[in-house]
Amino acid sequence: MAKKHPIYQRKIRMGMVGGGYGAFIGDVHRRAANLDGQIECVAGAFDIDPKKGKQFGVEELYLDPSRSYGSFSEMLKAEKALPEDKRIDFVTIVTPNFVHFPVAKAALEAGFHVMCEKPMTLDVKEAKALQKIVKKTGKVFALNHNYTGYPMVKLAKDMVKKGDLGKILKIIVQYPQAWLIRPIEKTGQQQASWRVDPKRSGAAGCMGDIGTHAENLAEYITGLRIVEICGDLTAFVAGRKLDDDGNCLIHFEKGAKGILHASQVSAGHENDLAIWVYGENGSLEWHQEHPNQLMVKPVDAPIQIWSRGNGYVGAKSALAAKGTRLPSGHPEAFFEAFANNYMGFVERIRACESKSKLAADAMDVPDVDDGVRGMQFIETVVKSSKAGAKWTKFPK
Repeated sequence: MAKKHPIYQRKIRMGMVGGGYGAFIGDVHRRAANLDGQIECVAGAFDIDPKKGKQFGVEELYLDPSRSYGSFSEMLKAEKALPEDKRIDFVTIVTPNFVHFPVAKAALEAGFHVMCEKPMTLDVKEAKALQKIVKKTGKVFALNHNYTGYPMVKLAKDMVKKGDLGKILKIIVQYPQAWLIRPIEKTGQQQASWRVDPKRSGAAGCMGDIGTHAENLAEYITGLRIVEICGDLTAFVAGRKLDDDGNCLIHFEKGAKGILHASQVSAGHENDLAIWVYGENGSLEWHQEHPNQLMVKPVDAPIQIWSRGNGYVGAKSALAAKGTRLPSGHPEAFFEAFANNYMGFVERIRACESKSKLAADAMDVPDVDDGVRGMQFIETVVKSSKAGAKWTKFPK
């Protein structure tokens, strides 16, 4: 019955906030959302400068000038006034962190679904408030932890869930980069300037920006929640108010131990997110820069390299198979992982609007609860570091 509902007979319409001139992640979102032909960007408020934002929408995205807005509040008001078959269905938020909460709150309360960049809010207080708003409105909220969208990450998750590794003993996750090893924020570099500003980024710099990806990946693959952290944050570049490097010892539930390292001053590293999961019967190893392979290391058996797109991957993980678009040997990566999150988001929007049950094979996607976990992770690491790397309980 659900497939006969009008929501299944058309593309889902997106309105974007942020992502204008000089932005990186906004363009990635637009390309990824468009990849499967399920979504079209029809509106947006792309810049804090109304004139530049309107110009960007018209000249770069060829939008109807009447739907390239000067502010997010103007967009929400105008779109809500349009007929249901014309207005946007959801808002994608790709702004600096401090804008996430007000836009998400306003969009949800105006009746629109939301896809939001991470970290979800500026602090835990905002995160919990947003969690209540999502529950109250009943709208779909997705958080773009894009690395969960990789097929081999989903395979790793299913291997752990099915007990292939046995009891999980240890988790090591890293995310080193080098792009902030120089004070490029002083040159006006747009992507750097807001990330080192506490008023726009929040309580953490590197640990908020990429450390949250590492935290989310560890919990996503293993299904184990962090319960305690011993964190040490450092700003190595003189004059920085926020950390550009961080190291954490972690206690997970069920007795598992972990190490999390994130850095933006690690010379020679580009985007080196990687994870090792060690169990009683074997281990897994995955590298974001080589995302199409998952190393599986059984005890007392040869090391295996599982490759995306092969039938044996689909036999082990239905979601890994569903998130794969090309045969093995044809690399898939960053855009496709983003697109998988959008696919899961759209499946939820269609189910929500048609008041139907979500399909059993719907692609999983991080949500508002994951966003709260991320903000609590930041708060806990910062608190631990300020206390001299003292073991600090993770909020329940």
